[in-house]
Amino acid sequence: MSNIPPTSPEALAEAVSVFGTRVVEQLKTVYDPEIPVNIFDLGLIYKVDIAPKDNGTFDATIDMTLTTPNCPMAEQLPEMARSAVLDTEGANEVTVNLIWDPPWERSRMSDEARMQLNMF
Repeated sequence: MSNIPPTSPEALAEAVSVFGTRVVEQLKTVYDPEIPVNIFDLGLIYKVDIAPKDNGTFDATIDMTLTTPNCPMAEQLPEMARSAVLDTEGANEVTVNLIWDPPWERSRMSDEARMQLNMF
């Protein structure tokens, strides 16, 4: 993807969608060292907002949580997520907000994550 801004609303919507898909792919490369499931499938990502920039790049704002406020990775996981998304082609600025409401629960996990952790 080049850093040329889209010229129509449809092209802009497509560019945001493609970038959003790439962001999710990058988030799926981040793992809590104590849990063998990526943070996206674990359900720790609550929201991803993509904002196109005039120069053809994108800002991303991510709301995420942790499985517990006492998580030993509380400082590292948001930075790991931020760093992974910054590596996404077309990324400009990435902000990760650590939120606690609503609290994480197992129902947020993908089916693949539940199968991998034998949590049915």
